[in-house]
Amino acid sequence: MAENHLTPNAQNRCEITLEQTPLSCPMPGMSLWNSHPRVYLFIEGHGYAKCPYCGTEYFLQEKPKAL
Repeated sequence: MAENHLTPNAQNRCEITLEQTPLSCPMPGMSLWNSHPRVYLFIEGHGYAKCPYCGTEYFLQEKPKAL
């Protein structure tokens, strides 16, 4: 059975939970050998973040709490 890996450097949309923070892209399920450098994204304040390298959009499943 084939493993379900995210395609690096492709347009993706991911929903994450607070347990998955701190958020970094590429995420652990991505192949790293042909991907971009790891970047940490702040999602807790707005509930949304977009990777500046690959454009993957991340959405927080829970509503963010006021800071």
